[in-house]
Order: sequence, then C-alpha cells, then structure tokens
Amino acid sequence: MPIALLPGRGVVEVAGEDRVAFLQGLVSNDVTRAVPGAAVWAALLTPQGKWLADFFVFADGDRLLLDCVRDQAGTIVTSLSRFRLRSKVALRDASAELAVHAGWGGAALPEGVIAAADPRLPEAGWRALATAPLATDADAAAHDLHRLSLGLPDSGDLEAQKSVLLEGGFDELSGVSWSKGCYMGQELTARTKYRGLLKRRLFPVEVAGPLPAPGTPVTRDGAEVGEMRSGRDGLGLALLRIEAVEAGGTLACGEAALTPRIPAWMRLPARESA
Repeated sequence: MPIALLPGRGVVEVAGEDRVAFLQGLVSNDVTRAVPGAAVWAALLTPQGKWLADFFVFADGDRLLLDCVRDQAGTIVTSLSRFRLRSKVALRDASAELAVHAGWGGAALPEGVIAAADPRLPEAGWRALATAPLATDADAAAHDLHRLSLGLPDSGDLEAQKSVLLEGGFDELSGVSWSKGCYMGQELTARTKYRGLLKRRLFPVEVAGPLPAPGTPVTRDGAEVGEMRSGRDGLGLALLRIEAVEAGGTLACGEAALTPRIPAWMRLPARESA
C-alpha cells in the first residue's frame, strides 16, 4: 500500500471571492466540482485550444489549490494573472509551503491534510497536499511506474502549444466538462470530439529492448507513425496514429520494439461506433 512524496510537483494558490468564477472561465473542467474531499483534473489551454498546463484542483477554505508540475507553477501564475482584470483573486506559487503526495494500491486516505481521490481513475489512488511530508514507503519513481501501468498521461507527455486534450485522454479520464459552458480553447476541443478529428493519441506501450528517449520516432515498416513520450522499466507512453495501433502488432522505436496496449478506460473511434 505505497505512499510517495512527489517532489516534482508544486502548488499554485488561487484565493479571493471570485476564485471559482475566475478559473471556471479559463480551464477545461467544472471547477465547482472541486469541494473538500473531491478534486478536479483540469487543463489550461491557449485561445486556439492547445495545451499549456494541467493540474488537480483542490478546495481548501477560501482558496483553491492547483497541484501542478513544480517547474510550471510560476508560469501558471503568470498565465492566469493575464486574465485577472477586475476579478477579486490573488495568485501565488505556494510550492514551498505544501508538499504533494500520492497513495495507491489500497493505501488509506490520510487524515488532517488536504486530500482527495485521484479524479482520473479509481485505480490511480489518491493525492494529498500537506504542510509537512507524510510518512512514505515509496518514491516518485514508483508512482511514475504505477501511472504508466495504468496508461495515465503526465504533463511531460504533452507538448505546450501543440497538444490537444483528446490526445491525452482528458475526455475518458474526466478532465473535460462538456456541459459547463465556455472556457478558453473550448471551440477546438469540442470540434475535435464531435467531428471525429482525432487521428493520434497517447497509448501505453510495452517496451522490449533499450528504453527509447522521449521524442524518438516510432515506425512501422519504415514509415513514421508517432514518437516516444515517456517510459520506465519496460513500460511507456507513445503518441501514435490510431490507425497504426488498430492494425496490431509491434512497432519499432530506436533499438526497441513497442507493443501498444489499449486500456479498459480508453475509447477509440472504432469502439464508440461499434
């Protein structure tokens, strides 16, 4: 029942009476669903609908806390501040004050801290923000391997100002609200879904051979069909053309062979129309 400290994660604080309405008009998910004990996974997009950052939104008293990649915390504060205008909100990087943790495999949800189930999948476990490190029996590498085993994307698997949300599974993993109303980048996200425009997406892969570096091209019979994004201990995520995965078999990537897996949570266009 592992619990791990995630030192690569940081926290952005959004305080003030307009905090919910402010974020609601900017991010992909319904911020009103972030309440004590329940977190929301959401993304910040460009006006053209391309991914900039994603985070878990926690409610804590009169503030919202964004569990994000630590190195992106300052950028998120700067990006959100551009839209503050007359909104009564205050934004700051609170990474030095709160430590991000994750538990999985049946680990009990901790008490006395800001915690909630991971909103993407029940198997993902839970996430917690604490002013002091919790007792742990695993590390960030073990948590990374756990998320790869589930096929869950990490922020490093997406490209700023290039990736679209459906490539990263945000639809199936509850990272998008299709009913809350307008938000920045909504038009492209909705058009990609309802017009069936998605041609490639992140797939979990089993790696036989040396682990390819991120960005290594993936090929089938010499033709490029995608690229490696992340991996560890024989598991990885690769951005692949959907048709290449549906064709079955293995793919080449550097000196390794990749076998794509389609997890139970993933919905491909062919499956939806069946």
